[in-house]
Amino acid sequence: MTDLQHAHFVEEAVCRLIELYDSSCSLARKSLATGDFDRYRHVVYPKITVHVREWQPIDRSEPFGYVDQAGRFSAVISKPQLLRDYLTEQLSRLTENYPCDIYVGQSNELIPPEYIRDAGSVPENRGEIPRPTLDEVNDAIIDGEWKAFHGKEKPLFHFGPQRFDIACARIEHYTGIEVDTVQRYILFTNYAMHTTEFVKFGLRELTKEDSRYTALVLPTGETIHSNDAVLLDVDELTLTSRYQMPRFDLITASGDGITMINIGVGPSNAKTITDCLAVLRPEAWIMIGHCAGLDGRMRIGDLILGNAYQREDHILNRKVGAGNPIPAIPEVQRMLEASVREVYGDDNPLMRTGTVLSTDDRNWEWRTSRDLWEWLQHSTAVAVDMESCTLAANGYRYRVPYGTLLSVSDLPLHAVPKLPAQAQAFYSNSKEAHVMCAVRAVEQLAGNPSRLHTRKLRRTLGEVPFR
Repeated sequence: MTDLQHAHFVEEAVCRLIELYDSSCSLARKSLATGDFDRYRHVVYPKITVHVREWQPIDRSEPFGYVDQAGRFSAVISKPQLLRDYLTEQLSRLTENYPCDIYVGQSNELIPPEYIRDAGSVPENRGEIPRPTLDEVNDAIIDGEWKAFHGKEKPLFHFGPQRFDIACARIEHYTGIEVDTVQRYILFTNYAMHTTEFVKFGLRELTKEDSRYTALVLPTGETIHSNDAVLLDVDELTLTSRYQMPRFDLITASGDGITMINIGVGPSNAKTITDCLAVLRPEAWIMIGHCAGLDGRMRIGDLILGNAYQREDHILNRKVGAGNPIPAIPEVQRMLEASVREVYGDDNPLMRTGTVLSTDDRNWEWRTSRDLWEWLQHSTAVAVDMESCTLAANGYRYRVPYGTLLSVSDLPLHAVPKLPAQAQAFYSNSKEAHVMCAVRAVEQLAGNPSRLHTRKLRRTLGEVPFR
C-alpha cells in the first residue's frame, strides 16, 4: 500500500477520497480502452485511517462518533461521492470528540471493472484484472465477528468495498435505476397503488414554489422536474416496471427526500433489499402495508403501529437469534402516531400499538381452528403480516431506525378473510391516507434528523465509530 497522506481537515480528507476513487476509475477505463492491462494494477480503492491519539470521556448521550479506546481505525471505501455528506458528518463528530489525525491514500485492494460505471468491455484473458469475488463480501463488521475487531487497525465503517459495491449493483438490478438518487428516508410497500399515490403527492409538491423537493425519479429512469410537473397528470406516466422492485425517488437538494420501493411480498424480499440499502446509511426505513387483525373488536381499516415483533419469518435467525428482542424505536413511533392525527383529523380510524407477528407462510390461516388456537394461544400479537419483522430485525442489525404502520385488511379468525371484491373496496378507500401518514412522518423526521440518532441501536460489543 502506498503511504497514506495526512489530511488537516475533514473536508480535505473526504475530497481526497473522492479524488483517488475517481482517478482509479478513470485509469480503469483507459486501461481497458487501450489494452494496456498492466496499468490496471494501480486501479485500487482509497483508504482512510483515523488515528485517535488520546481517549477521553465525552458526552454519554452521543449516539455515534465515540470509541472505547485510543488507536487506529480504518476503512477502505468505494464510491465515496455517494457517502460524501455522511462521511463528512461522521468524521467531523469523531474529530470533535477526540484529538485525531486523519490519513488518506490508496489501499492495496483492486477494484473489479464490473463495479466501475462505463468501464468498457473486459477481455476474456483478464490477466491481472480482478474479478468480483464473494470472498470479500460479508457482514463480519456488522455482525461483530471477533477477527473484524481484533486486528492491527479497528474498523471505522461497517462495510468493506466489495460488499458496498455488490449492494449498489443489486439495488440497480432489482429497482432498475441507478443508485445515485436513493434518498435518506425510505418507505416500503407491497402495492402499486401506494406508489401511485406517492407519485401523485410528488407531482403536487413539485408544482409548489416553496417545495423542498426538486425532482421525482420514476422506475423507468425518467426524471420529472418542477417545470414538467405542472403539465403532467399521473395517468400520463409509465409507473409500471419490468424490474422486480419498482423504485420512486422524490429528491431534495441535500438528499434527505423520500424513496418509496414496492418490494413485493415476503420476508425474503424484505431482507434482500435492506441488505443492500443499508450500505447507503439511510436515516430510517418504514413499512406501510396491510395485515390480518387478530382481535374481533377490530374493523377493516383500523391501523396497527407495531411496537414489538414476533419473528416467525425465520430468515434472519442465524444473524439475530429469534429469542433476541427487537426494540421499537420511539422516535419513529411518536412521529407516525402524530402523522395519523394530522392526516385523518377528526376522522381518525381506531389505531392501536401492539405486537406484529410476521410469518413466512402467506396462507398461514389455512389451518384448522384448533391448529390456529394452539399456534396463537400464548402470542401477544394483534396483527399478522409477512415483512415487518424482517425489516425491523435487519434495521436493528444494520443500525438503521425502523418502524411499521399497518392497516387491517382482513379478520380471518373472525370470518372476514381477504377476498377480492372486499379487498379492492378497502384499498380504494384507504390508500391515499395510509401513504400520507408515512410521508408526513418522515418529513417531520427530516426536519430534525438528530432525533433519530438513537443509542438504542448501538451494541455492547462490536461497534464502529460511525453511525
